[in-house]
Amino acid sequence: MLGSKLNFYAQWRRRGLLELREDPGRPSEKLLQAVWFHQRILRDDLRSTDGRPIQVLHPGFWNHEAGPDFRKALVRIGDDAPVEGDIEVDLRSAGWRDHGHDTNPNFRNVRLHVVWDRDEPGPLPTLVLKNLLDSPVSELATWLGSESADHFPENLLGNCCAPLREIGLERRQQLLQQAGLVRLQSKAAQFRSRARQSGSEQALWEGLLRALGYKNNVWPMQRLGELRERLLPTGKSVIQMQARLMGVAGLLPQELSRPQKTSDGYVRKLWDAWWRERVTFEECVLPRAAWRFNNLRPANHPERRLALAAHWLLDPQLPTRIERWCTKEIPTPELVDSLLKIFWVEKDDFWSFHWTLKSKPLPKPQPLVGATRVTDLAINVVLPWLWMRAAEGKNSGVQERIETRYLAWPAAEDNAVLRLARNRLLGGASARELKGAAAQQGLLQIVRDFCQQSNAICDQCRFPELVREWKI
Repeated sequence: MLGSKLNFYAQWRRRGLLELREDPGRPSEKLLQAVWFHQRILRDDLRSTDGRPIQVLHPGFWNHEAGPDFRKALVRIGDDAPVEGDIEVDLRSAGWRDHGHDTNPNFRNVRLHVVWDRDEPGPLPTLVLKNLLDSPVSELATWLGSESADHFPENLLGNCCAPLREIGLERRQQLLQQAGLVRLQSKAAQFRSRARQSGSEQALWEGLLRALGYKNNVWPMQRLGELRERLLPTGKSVIQMQARLMGVAGLLPQELSRPQKTSDGYVRKLWDAWWRERVTFEECVLPRAAWRFNNLRPANHPERRLALAAHWLLDPQLPTRIERWCTKEIPTPELVDSLLKIFWVEKDDFWSFHWTLKSKPLPKPQPLVGATRVTDLAINVVLPWLWMRAAEGKNSGVQERIETRYLAWPAAEDNAVLRLARNRLLGGASARELKGAAAQQGLLQIVRDFCQQSNAICDQCRFPELVREWKI
């Protein structure tokens, strides 16, 4: 048997984890976040910098996107009642000010600032972890590279995790699909509500533009959708449609650079088209601040999405083709491609080769819409809208066909909410276990109906009890 002293790889690993750091006795911010998430601290000894005892009833859920490091934590500070809120983790207490958290509205719900060391007083209750780790930093750094650090902590699983495990994979899939159908009908109800105000076709267009906003830019896209009829040009000029959309969106430059002024390129054409009629739309122009650009993939930039929307908006037959698609018999493996053909844009002279107005040309053309985006459109817009139309026409046969397609639709892209739900409710199930987009939607519906109505420790949540009753 080889002893640990002879294991040179273990020595390499320690050196790689520790020796490259300027201060091996101080953790990295990632390590400090992992320490907090797994509560690798002396939990009975926690006190704020002003001397109040701190009880961590739940450390919160690790947020890997913009904003505070942990969401929906539950802590009790001193004699106050437990409070739910966010947690921010920094190496130094000055990080609160240095990183701009003090002026960022996304951090207004932070209830506790967790730091390695305190170098200045701050506005929030602060917990210093320097002398509260349950192991030396070197051991924790080694632990961070292990599988156990990657696993969702067992004590943070939802109360429904055990009963959901017990019902087995087949019944769990059935439960998720049933919840997914509820989500389909809920989205259809939203379309019905909007259709009563502005008509069925307008409701569809607003839904399509809203879907192009993804989670970051839903509302400005929604506003542009509401202005659709006013923005439509008299002819079929893509340039004019794109200029109006980007002009009203507030995304065109206020003035052209010298090279742009002297060239006859795309940006110059947009600018000329918009500035001839900008006064007409002046009162509805959105501020650029309405848009969020952080953490966006290049293909999802609002400028490129609006360029795609311009092609769709110039096609008055698009709603009709979507309804015809609904009546056709389409084999399940061909569903995505058949809908992609309806939304496909063959080529845009500028946007097939650029991510943004300022980006360098791409070496080869990139499609403006692909299978992944069409799946999002199908699940969030097309199928709910068609279901609404069938319900309004009292056509139960068409409703059943739409539900069949919905249940057969392949899974969409994974996301942070789904990952957290799989970890917390399904005990770390892989993305492949959610067979199809309907199961994903069902899991999101359960989170909305139950998890978001309770807190991180599942207070008074009836879902575990309902699952157990269903099992019996």
